[in-house]
Amino acid sequence: MATLNINLCSFIFLLILFTIQPSHRSHAIASGTGRWQILQTSVGISAMHMQLLHNDRVVIFDRTDFGRSNLSLPNSQCRNDVNDTALAVDCTAHSIEYHVLSNMFRPLTVQTDVWCSSGAVMPNGSLIQTGGFNDGERRVRVFNPCDGCDWEEIDNGLAARRWYATNHILPDGRQIIIGGRRQFNYEFYPKTSAAPDTYTLPFLLQTRDPEENNLYPFVYLNVDGNLFVFANNRAILLNYTTNKVVRRYPMIPGGEPRSYPSTGSSVLLPLKITPQGVVEVEVLICGGAPKGSYNQASSNGVFMDALNTCGRIKINDPNPQWVMESMPQSRVMGDMTLLPNGNVLIINGAAKGSAGWELGRNPVLNPVIYLPENATGSRFETQVPSIVPRMYHSTAILLRDGRVLVGGSNPHTYYNFTGVLFPTELSLEAFSPPYLDYQFSNLRPKIVSPASPYKCLYNQTVKVEFTVRTASTAGINKVKVTVVAPSFTTHSFSMNQRLLVLGKEEVRSLGKSKYEILVRTPVSKNLAPPGYYLLFVVHQEIPSEGIWVNIQ
Repeated sequence: MATLNINLCSFIFLLILFTIQPSHRSHAIASGTGRWQILQTSVGISAMHMQLLHNDRVVIFDRTDFGRSNLSLPNSQCRNDVNDTALAVDCTAHSIEYHVLSNMFRPLTVQTDVWCSSGAVMPNGSLIQTGGFNDGERRVRVFNPCDGCDWEEIDNGLAARRWYATNHILPDGRQIIIGGRRQFNYEFYPKTSAAPDTYTLPFLLQTRDPEENNLYPFVYLNVDGNLFVFANNRAILLNYTTNKVVRRYPMIPGGEPRSYPSTGSSVLLPLKITPQGVVEVEVLICGGAPKGSYNQASSNGVFMDALNTCGRIKINDPNPQWVMESMPQSRVMGDMTLLPNGNVLIINGAAKGSAGWELGRNPVLNPVIYLPENATGSRFETQVPSIVPRMYHSTAILLRDGRVLVGGSNPHTYYNFTGVLFPTELSLEAFSPPYLDYQFSNLRPKIVSPASPYKCLYNQTVKVEFTVRTASTAGINKVKVTVVAPSFTTHSFSMNQRLLVLGKEEVRSLGKSKYEILVRTPVSKNLAPPGYYLLFVVHQEIPSEGIWVNIQ
């Protein structure tokens, strides 16, 4: 009888810990390609921030000053925070761990407010999350990817208040944290006793305007070790070790702001590694809202058309210039996600207005895939629409199986599910790009070895064995291997997102639809900071399921 009680208690605890009622509703519309699937109708919180970890679990959180969420903390646990602006005692969760493979989740506990914060994964796989609002603005929070782990908080782990800041992993394994509201500086984590707490960055003051369109700056590690930093409508190349600006880039044509709250999105396009080095280092920025859009929407109820332009710039050219092109539709608050084959998914957002409470209109339901290798004028492919508007506070991240996890949309001060134009959205759904269509199953590679996770060194030759059911000699010889750094995504920007196309030797047949390819890992930490990456084999633009590799 005692055993029965223990098992029953365990079962009840698991029901509390994991929601296991996924909906398998999917839809397909002939006007586009790709496929959508609702994974969970509700995870209890809104997915404002998301990070995939190397155990195939996603850490998701919103904010603590929302009021009560729709997910209780286990074992009658409560968060006690006398400084919270909504509830001093809150027995509901504001963070979850989502288990991708089982489509289940469990509640996590954050003690201080994580609203509009930032983060990145350290080389050891731990998520470091920084800043937030109110009593969370100088906190550092650590989440280790292990069974049953929860958030650990470090009080005053930051030297400055960080709200709407951007993080990036550096070649030495530290994180740099740049900017935030009224913070025209940067700092590092972890701290060292020999370094100052903060470093002044006048560029952030120079790009500030009345709407503060320089928040969540777009930051990328260049292959020379410097940082490309874009804020508002301009960019610099920063030597963070000497605190010197080594290059200033021309203003993006038109001069319209692209950073929060105008909120375009951006990616570093794939870095192709050859024996001679990296072919190009190119940044892409798409969408956003014109000057005055935030003020017009918030003060006058006027919702201006979002921007429909993208700009590309080769940041290491002797005379770098922006090259502009037009998207099929205007988009603000879109998310840009690098796909394993090197294409870019543009998803979520609105066609009018701005980021901010109730300031977006006309949701854009159709994702777009951007093909950077195509000629100008033929780079955009419109995809099948979702049925769920994803407005302010939406997110999207790449998963190991090639799907894109999409969640969030909370365009209100609190959890508002009725009586509003766009209700708070607690669901999670997956977008499957066209490369996952059944018609391509015979072309889809499957990695046989090495096993996941795989540890490797820099400048190391790695033998990758894979199978393909249907392959031609020409197609096999064009196989490529990519590695993708999983990103911390919030407010339409995926921090630390990076894709490298590895240098390779000729593919060799092993018989019975089995092949091997020798690839070389990056030679430098400037190309790929140490840590966990997803490795994919791509055959005729159809990627395999990824394996985790840890480059150290």
